[in-house]
Amino acid sequence: MRGEERETRFRCSPERNPDMIKVENLVKHYGNKRALDGVSFDIQAGERVGLLGRNGAGKTTPFKILTGELDYNTGEVRFAPGRKVGLISQIPHYPAGYTVEDVLRTAFRELTDIQGKMRRLEEQMAAHPDKAMLTEYDALSTRFQTGGGYETDMQTDKICNGLGIPAAQRQQDFDSLSGGEKTRVNLARLLLEKTDILLLDEPTNHLDMHAVEWLEGYIEKFKGTVLTISHDRYFLDRVVTRIVELHDGKAEFYSGNYSFYVQEKQARFELQLKQYEKEQAKLSQLGFTLERMKGWGINNRTLYRRAMSIQHRMERIEKTDRPTQEKTMRAKFAQRDFFGDEVLSVKGLGKAYDGRTLFSDVELQVAGGERIALLGDNGTGKSTFLKLLLGEEAGAGRVKFGPTVKWAYLPQIIHFAHPERTLLDTMLYEKNCTVQTARDRLGAYLFEGEDVFKTVSSLSGGEQSRLRLCMLMDEKINLLVLDEPTNHLDIDSREWLEDALEDYEGTLIFVSHDRYFVNKFATRIWELENGHIRDFPCGYEKYRSIKEKEAIAAPAPEKLKKERKEKPKASGSKMLEKQVRALEREIEKQEQLSAQLDTQIEAAASDYQELARLMEEKQACDDTLTGLMDEWERLSSDLEGAT
Repeated sequence: MRGEERETRFRCSPERNPDMIKVENLVKHYGNKRALDGVSFDIQAGERVGLLGRNGAGKTTPFKILTGELDYNTGEVRFAPGRKVGLISQIPHYPAGYTVEDVLRTAFRELTDIQGKMRRLEEQMAAHPDKAMLTEYDALSTRFQTGGGYETDMQTDKICNGLGIPAAQRQQDFDSLSGGEKTRVNLARLLLEKTDILLLDEPTNHLDMHAVEWLEGYIEKFKGTVLTISHDRYFLDRVVTRIVELHDGKAEFYSGNYSFYVQEKQARFELQLKQYEKEQAKLSQLGFTLERMKGWGINNRTLYRRAMSIQHRMERIEKTDRPTQEKTMRAKFAQRDFFGDEVLSVKGLGKAYDGRTLFSDVELQVAGGERIALLGDNGTGKSTFLKLLLGEEAGAGRVKFGPTVKWAYLPQIIHFAHPERTLLDTMLYEKNCTVQTARDRLGAYLFEGEDVFKTVSSLSGGEQSRLRLCMLMDEKINLLVLDEPTNHLDIDSREWLEDALEDYEGTLIFVSHDRYFVNKFATRIWELENGHIRDFPCGYEKYRSIKEKEAIAAPAPEKLKKERKEKPKASGSKMLEKQVRALEREIEKQEQLSAQLDTQIEAAASDYQELARLMEEKQACDDTLTGLMDEWERLSSDLEGAT
């Protein structure tokens, strides 16, 4: 397609379009494969839509088409006029030396330009003031204020705190960050830009639980339109109100969140299967009658015509395709019997890096059959803790395993010693098995046909995790240690892993930010926070309930009290004392009002107009409070002198 044609097809329709996004009969080919085969859908203003499909189903293709990053063969894509679109997976290229703070500040380019014009006008007016300059300055000042120019620092701090971007990282060069850190910073930049339409491709990847929950709260209050790809089922349940599923290049629609989608999809499958079986039974009955009529009608024209009538009737019956369900993996963990009471014991375990203590003096015991989730924010040392348990890293303290314990470990970052080998060769060399056994095991993990001749290095992250699990599950184990096992897996693969783990009777210790996974398996929670591990002998829901109650019961930080000298008061100071007490009561009221406004400002983070109004009210409140404090200090000084 020529550039001029492409520009025309992306131009917004001049007609009034109530839909924020409209996609009609979209077709996209990759060679001989049709990733999209006539897909159509529309998304209205304020909707939050989840785009689902197995890995490789083409979910990211519509995203790239919507932003113009990818061309398409036929169809039409339209946005509502004048709407700003942001895509999380598109990380712009920044000049060398740009810090994270510089990247975040690019979200305020328009406000920065306005501020620059205001500064230049100030300099010009200082030398040669005139009415035209004053009018222009007043207009710019209004735009700057209503656009939130005075709240940029507050908004940046709030979003960085919510997404777990520490102050120290904001001073680092953006190019020095990992891919996950860059994605998180880019998400923060997008939220600061206040786009009308958010296209979020796996937004919860690289976020810890606190950051994910904060993002969910932000999106719930966001007044714009959201289209998201996500494998996080809790996130989909809380955020989206409609599901679009891509399968074999077509789209299916579900009017609800993820839980509704699961139930409705199964109900549709059963209904279609029932309809198919009913039609097949009818066709079978008619076919039997047809053959008999044909046989009888060899010498009887009436019976022959009746046979032809039955055949025409069979041809006119609208036939339902036999419904199919996605192929799933069909393997289980090989297990080894466990004898004894204790799987492992930990005494005095600790680890420090460059003078920073990750954790210390950890003491824990693990019994057979327990399922333990290790939770904590990013950077607290969860992966390091698992490595210390298994002796893969050195640290303080002691770990003792039971005599019959055999463990297997799936790390967060999958590594193969020979990535240049094919999948088949990897199995043959590392598992020392026959070709047929290797192919059977790979087939159980959906590596079939020519797939087994792919090199390991060519696999996606999810496929590498699947291959490593394929190799692990062959080992007879009774302790399984998993570090973010659902990372890079699509929902179907996650559900397969969950099915395999449900049949596994050994001990399980795992790190995960997938709340659905944690809730399903954890019977015990280890929380790593502030260098210590707190042990919760309960599942995830009970753990969350305990944490919420503790947060409510926690005492609010005491306000700083002004120091006063206690002196005997003379009778002539009674009036001043009365005035000081009245001022103190008024100051307390103003402080309460200021705190209420802070809460309202927090809640209005997604509505910049309401935010601007509240910030003006807060400024007036703070000015009044400053005046009262000045008056209090003056009267207090007078009272001190009078006594």
